[in-house]
Amino acid sequence: MQIQINTDKNISGQDTLAQSVEDVLRSDLSRFSDQITRIEVHLSDENSSAKSGMTDKRCLLEVRLAGERPIAISEHAETIGEAVTGATQQMVNLLETELVKRGKW
Repeated sequence: MQIQINTDKNISGQDTLAQSVEDVLRSDLSRFSDQITRIEVHLSDENSSAKSGMTDKRCLLEVRLAGERPIAISEHAETIGEAVTGATQQMVNLLETELVKRGKW
């Protein structure tokens, strides 16, 4: 399972953040690891650091299952950590539903 993490220019601490996000994804999506070929993560601060907003941090997760089209989930939250956690939980629920429907899990 390959994980690629992308951040916009408004996100600081990319190396530490990337490792933390990767650890969360590997832990929470481990039961699907034989089905997932790649995960792309896009983290952004939509209002930039100059402005603040209640839910201006965004995590977009795109999961590619072997032989299937990518599945994407987006989550907005107050912090990047909360956005990653929310998007990951949504992805777990979606993968369970999709893989059961397809008879692959």
